[in-house]
Amino acid sequence: MTFIKTTEQQSQYEHLETMSVSNLLSNINKEDKTVPLAVEKALPAIESLVNVIVTKMQHGGRLFYIGAGTSGRLGILDASECPPTFGVPFDLVIGIIAGGDSAIRKAVENAEDNTAQAWLDLQKYNINENDVVVGIAASGTTPYVISGLEKCNENNITTGSISCNEGSPLSTVANFPIEVVVGAEFITGSSRMKAGTAQKLVLNMISTATMIQLGKVKGNKMIDMQLSNSKLIDRGVKMIMDEIPISYQQARKLLKQQGSVRKVIEVYNE
Repeated sequence: MTFIKTTEQQSQYEHLETMSVSNLLSNINKEDKTVPLAVEKALPAIESLVNVIVTKMQHGGRLFYIGAGTSGRLGILDASECPPTFGVPFDLVIGIIAGGDSAIRKAVENAEDNTAQAWLDLQKYNINENDVVVGIAASGTTPYVISGLEKCNENNITTGSISCNEGSPLSTVANFPIEVVVGAEFITGSSRMKAGTAQKLVLNMISTATMIQLGKVKGNKMIDMQLSNSKLIDRGVKMIMDEIPISYQQARKLLKQQGSVRKVIEVYNE
């Protein structure tokens, strides 16, 4: 199959600078509406990757995301939201970006072209065969990500990928490739837009489905969430009231005593 980088194709829209704000927003929204349909086509591939992540985590494994630029930032975002949302350790889902943490806010020159650094970054976490590494790259051609997955494959570490071009080099390397082909961007080559949105949707699916499978959700409630502010404490109290016929004050007292919604429910059901 010939590799065509659709993420770099010319935008369907011309003379953007002459459009009114209303037309700009309308056309961006029109393009954005195509993204969920592209994600839908990739659901079987997403399912395959989630299944292997769940199995690995059940045996003590971790999930790593590696990427550069927007893709790296999206991986870090998804990873950083897992502990507060699902109450898991901060080192269960780990996001790594080319150029290190400083690249989260400011681009680091040539970081994505470094073919040795990804493996070095992963080794800092004592990565092993129980883990899964998912490479994220809209183009599917980022050297940092591809080389990282290649080294993982050499060391019998399961690999997955998320890209937005069909038949990309990254997909060829990954054991479990996901391709969400969103086509040309509204601004030619600006893959932080539709491609970025697609990657965010897929990452949401991967982490959420994985955590549900691992028992981190009861019914539709985040019973293991961290109670880090008043809003979340109030939400936790109401979760308890949904499960146990007690007053708000009683539920709040129990939550303060036990420290988590899950523990309150488990103590009550003993």
